[in-house]
Amino acid sequence: MTKFKLKSGDTVRVIAGKDKGKEGKIIKVDKKNERVYVEGINMATKHSKPSAANQQGGIITQESAIHLSNVMYVHKDKPVRLGVKEVEDKNGRVKRVRFAKSTGEVID
Repeated sequence: MTKFKLKSGDTVRVIAGKDKGKEGKIIKVDKKNERVYVEGINMATKHSKPSAANQQGGIITQESAIHLSNVMYVHKDKPVRLGVKEVEDKNGRVKRVRFAKSTGEVID
């Protein structure tokens, strides 16, 4: 299992597949299967029966999972690779932060 550098709320760009070039925010992260759900990307149709939550039933479109390797984090409108490094804060505590590998800028 690889070290997961993406989080929910990150903006990513799809770099492979039918939605190549599209951007969106990560809704959900599945660390076990190394997949992410991105809003508006990789939409699939699902047929649902009428239920208490959905009285009408019918055909619903929803996001389906996309593999981690097919998305890249977007930093300043450019897709970048992410790295993780340890940095000391003001109090002298060591903290792990993500950074853009191309520029070296700390993301969070």
